[in-house]
Formats: sequence, C-alpha cells, structure tokens
Amino acid sequence: MKKVEKKVLMIEIDKSAQPVSYRAKYYKRVGNTTREMLGEELITFFQKWSNWDTLTGEYNIDEIDEDTVNKFIKMATSNGRLRHIEDGSLTEKLEQLGVIRDGKLTNAAIMLFGKNPQKHFINAVIRIVRLKDETTIIDGNLFQQVERAQKEINNNLKVLYSIDDDSFSRKTIWNYPLVALREALMNAIVHRDYFRNNVQTQIKIFDDHINIFNVGGLPEGITIEQLENVHPSVPRNPLIVNILYRAGFIEELGSGIRRMINSLNDAGLPKPEFKEEAAGFSLFMWQMPSKEDLKEEGLKNRQQKAIDYLLIEGKITNREYRELNPGTDPATATKELQDLVNKGITLSKGKLKSTYYFLKDI
Repeated sequence: MKKVEKKVLMIEIDKSAQPVSYRAKYYKRVGNTTREMLGEELITFFQKWSNWDTLTGEYNIDEIDEDTVNKFIKMATSNGRLRHIEDGSLTEKLEQLGVIRDGKLTNAAIMLFGKNPQKHFINAVIRIVRLKDETTIIDGNLFQQVERAQKEINNNLKVLYSIDDDSFSRKTIWNYPLVALREALMNAIVHRDYFRNNVQTQIKIFDDHINIFNVGGLPEGITIEQLENVHPSVPRNPLIVNILYRAGFIEELGSGIRRMINSLNDAGLPKPEFKEEAAGFSLFMWQMPSKEDLKEEGLKNRQQKAIDYLLIEGKITNREYRELNPGTDPATATKELQDLVNKGITLSKGKLKSTYYFLKDI
C-alpha cells in the first residue's frame, strides 16, 4: 500500500481572559452538552469577571468622611507606602488614590471612606457571636470595622499575665496570638464577596475555638492546599486591597495565611483549618485542651503526649505513638489509641498497619 503523506493543521486557542459570546449568547459545557446560560446563572458568570470595588454608583461626595481619608493618607505616607498626595479638594485626593473612576465614586470609596456605607450595602458588616448567644454587629467603613472588630474580639478572649523575672514587667498572654486573629480578620474583609449582599461576615467565638465565615469561596485558581505556602495573590477587590496595604494593614500579598500558621505554631496551637462550605469560606482556630480537661478523661501520660503530637502534626500512627513512648509494644499502643477513639477524643481511618488517628474536632 502506497504511503500517503498528509499535513495536519492544529489550532490551539488559549482560554480567554474575558467572557466570549456567540451571536449575543453565552454558553457553558455540562458533560458532553453545550448549554446556554440564562438568568441568575448569567449574572453570576459576569460577576466572576468583574471587581465589585471598581464599579461606580450615583454617590455624593458628601457621603465621604474626610477625616478617615486624611488619617489614611497620614498612615500610608508615614510608612512609605504612599507618595506625597497633593493638597486639594476631597475629590482631588480621592482621584489621586484611584477610588474615583470616570468622575464617579467607586464602591471602594464608599466602603473604605464612607460615613455610612451600610446605607448602600446593608450586609457589609461583621457579625461577632459569643458563646452565650450574645451578638455584636460591627458596621461603619472598613477602617472603622477593623478597629471595632479587633476590640470586640479581644474583649472576648481569655488573657493571662506573667511577670518577667529580670525586668519585673507584666507580660500579657492571649489564648490566641493577636497576629493570627488580625490576619484572619483582614482576609475576611478584603476577600469578602460584596456582590453577595444577603450574607454577613460572621465571627463565632467558642470556649475551644474561633470560627470565621466569609461569603465567597477561594479565588479561581487557588486551592486550600496552596494556602499554607506563599501563593499568588488573586484579590477579589483590588482597590480595597491596595488601600489597606498602603495603610499597613496588609503585609506582603499572598503571605498572610503563612504568617497566621507560624504565629499559631509559635504559640503552641494547631494549624488553622480551612473549609469551602455554604457558598463561602470558613476558617477555624483551635485551642489546646487543658491538662485539667485531659485529667478528667483519665488519660495516661502516654496518651497526653499523643494529643500534644496530634495538635501539631494532625495525625498519628501506631509506630509514631511508640516512638513518642519508648518501650511501648504495638498491642498496648493500639489499645491506648483505640481508648482515645472510645472516649470521643479522636477518630481513626485506615485498616491494620495503615490505620492512623486524628483529633475529632480538627
């Protein structure tokens, strides 16, 4: 059979950075079918390609709190993150800060510097819930929300004091590192999905943990696994991020989670837990169980060592249990690890030699 040479033309089309229509309609692939997007689905699709904070509205310059603007400019110039802003009218200052577009105030301008942002964005608030069903609503512009939320959280934390042997000065010890709480709070504010105006940012403070829920999942292209390392910054609200960075509220972009983990580790606390749930994103910070709590469970010293190990490493095997407790035989290790499961402290996964154990609440 005679060999026939043919030329094949291959066309590679990169994914577009913008939505593309066909005959004024938008489609998506569902399995092996192509379906037209309509109604709410189409609105949500376009929101993915828009930055809420860059959109403009029919706002009045009188809605801006000039004191907040001036305080920000002073903060940002003093820390070297903002060049000198020329003196001028309030409008001219906001133009130099980039929060006025085409002569109109942006959503970012109102949310960052507004006298009453909730007039337009009723649920752009932080709801702080304490264990006994007491709730505090934190409103105001974002600078005010940061300050008020930090105070409210601190008011509900446990605090101890120790005296330095050399200087006799009193040292304050919080049950969560303030650096970690601040990073968590800032992440919630800057990554909030402001298009979803029917849900509030929620901070729930329990005896043994803190849960922060924020509407809006992770930015496209970022996974939970990537959060623990320095990762590309994909800001959902770039104007808000830029202003808060210049104010010194945010450090190197994409490094906040890493600082949070390090500060918790330095305080002897476990890694935070991250979950995408209920069309939003949740962060959990956990407390160490006290020695009194462990004693009440009647745990052996070997089991307490295992719990300390779990709080840092997340899971433990029979072999690791024996390495923590030299001289312990495999059968005893299995019995004591299973006892932790029976007491409801841990859960197990796997079979036979592949079995490992992890704390029930983490």
